[in-house]
Amino acid sequence: MQRGKLKGMFFVIISAIAFGAIAIFAKTAYSAGSDPISVLFFRFSIASVVMVPWMIARNIPFPRGRTLLGLILMGGIGYVGMSFCYFTSLTMASAGLVAILLYLYPAIVTIFSALLFKESIRGLKVLALILALAGTFLTIGLSGGGQPLGIALAMTAPFIYSAYILAGSKLTKQAGVLMTSTVVILSASVVFGILVLIQGLYLPRTLPGWGSVVAIALGSTVIAVSTFFAGLERVGPTNASVLSTFEPVTTVILAFLFLGEEIGPMRIFGGILILGAVILLARSEFKKLPVEESHVNAG
Repeated sequence: MQRGKLKGMFFVIISAIAFGAIAIFAKTAYSAGSDPISVLFFRFSIASVVMVPWMIARNIPFPRGRTLLGLILMGGIGYVGMSFCYFTSLTMASAGLVAILLYLYPAIVTIFSALLFKESIRGLKVLALILALAGTFLTIGLSGGGQPLGIALAMTAPFIYSAYILAGSKLTKQAGVLMTSTVVILSASVVFGILVLIQGLYLPRTLPGWGSVVAIALGSTVIAVSTFFAGLERVGPTNASVLSTFEPVTTVILAFLFLGEEIGPMRIFGGILILGAVILLARSEFKKLPVEESHVNAG
């Protein structure tokens, strides 16, 4: 059980790092002539070409009924809806404000996990959540405002993403990690394919642009989505959402290394707070293990 918890935390952190790299790759793809809808279409389509044969090779049948419908809705509405709100809000509000509003989702997930799933939220877990949110705000930084519609879309994104995480925590147990990842990615691909038919497809015009698109599909989608669901299954929605705050830290570090953006003392302190939150989460989970194991042994 202890090894499973550690493995779950490791998977979510790997996922957050992979997701955090997407901003760097996306900027390269945009500068090469592509646009958000086209990049998202390539992202999920290339990922589908990898995931579907992988699933078939392992003889994993597609789920049916409510499970299949739930996964399709997660990808076609949840993932697509969050992406649309987030990327559209960036055109009408400052990036700092939009990012901070998005990263309210760990608090939203925590509240709804307690209300809907009766998850115990107290002690070290509450402190870890507070540290993670504070660290995220310091890491991203708040600058500028925005139009009311942009702010409204930015505030909608974390609620959609929270619903996506909460639904995923249940459906992954029914369908399995690989099937959940495959159907979600495939559903998002179909929706973005429809959007591309409506607005047109903008291809990257350079080799680095295409390289970034492939990196987004393989690293920031196949690896990121699969490891997130694998971790979510082991540590639960609240812990997974708190651990996911490693994502903005990754983005800031990569922006410093590859784009020449500065890292000030506040961002460094924010990263330390997020690391502290991860340590507190680990202590919180492992403090509960002897009790849980005693119940297992008693049975």
